[in-house]
Amino acid sequence: MSQEQPRKTEEEQQPVNYGDVFPVSGNLAEKAITPEDAAMMQSAEARVFGQTQKGGPAAVMESAACKNERAGLVAHGDVTYIVGEEGVTVTDVEVPGQHVIIQSIAGQVIGQYTEPNPMMRSQRDTKQSEITIGEALQATCQTAGNKPVEQSDAAAIQAAEVRATGSSVIVLGGLSASAQSAAAYNEGIIGDQDKIKLSSVLRDATTKLAIDKAVTRDDAEGVITAELRNHPGMPTYPGGVAASVAAAARLNERDQR
Repeated sequence: MSQEQPRKTEEEQQPVNYGDVFPVSGNLAEKAITPEDAAMMQSAEARVFGQTQKGGPAAVMESAACKNERAGLVAHGDVTYIVGEEGVTVTDVEVPGQHVIIQSIAGQVIGQYTEPNPMMRSQRDTKQSEITIGEALQATCQTAGNKPVEQSDAAAIQAAEVRATGSSVIVLGGLSASAQSAAAYNEGIIGDQDKIKLSSVLRDATTKLAIDKAVTRDDAEGVITAELRNHPGMPTYPGGVAASVAAAARLNERDQR
C-alpha cells in the first residue's frame, strides 16, 4: 500500500486535458481544460439552446476545469491559447428531415446532436401509451441519477441507443458518446463527488435519440447483457440503466395483454 500512494499523488497532479474527455487530436488534445474555456462553451450553448445542456460538452468542460483549478493546475482566469485564438462554436444546421447541432472547439468537433423535425418524430415506431427506450433511460435519472457513470453503464446506454435507432454508429455528442466520455473521465477521479453522474448523461435522453421506439423484452435483454458483460460477477445496478429498461419492457408487455 505504501508503494502505491506516490503514484496516486502523481496522478492527482496531472490536469484533465481535452484529449482525456473529447475525441480531439493534435495540440489541443494535450491542453488542460480551463475555467475560461468552459465559460466560453457555456455561453455558446446558452445562445443556441437557451441554457447549457446537461451532460453536454460545456458541462463536461466545467467539471474538468473545476478539478484542474482545485488542484492548482490552472487559475480561474486562465484560457487555453488555441481556444482563445480559434474560439468555440455551436451551430444548428438544418438538413432534410432533421436538425444537426455541431459543437466545436478550436476547429475540432467535440459534440454533435441529431434531432428529427416534428414530422419525422411523429413517424416513430411507438404507440403513445407505450414506454420508449428514451423514456426508460431518462427515468434512470430518478432511480439512480446520482450514480457515477461506469463502463458498464456506458455499455448499457450504447446497447439501448443502438436498439432505439437501429444504427451501431456512435454519433459525437450522442448518448453513447457522452456516456463513454463520462466513464473514461470518471476512471481518473478518486472520489465520487467530482465524478459525472448518470443524471448528467441521461436527463435529456428522449431528445438526444434521433429515433425512439417502444421498449420490448428483446431490447431489455440486450441492454442487460451489455451491462453485465462489462461488470462481471455483479448483478445489474438497482434502478440503473438495465433495470429501468427491463421495468419499462415489463410494463409495455402488461399493457398489451
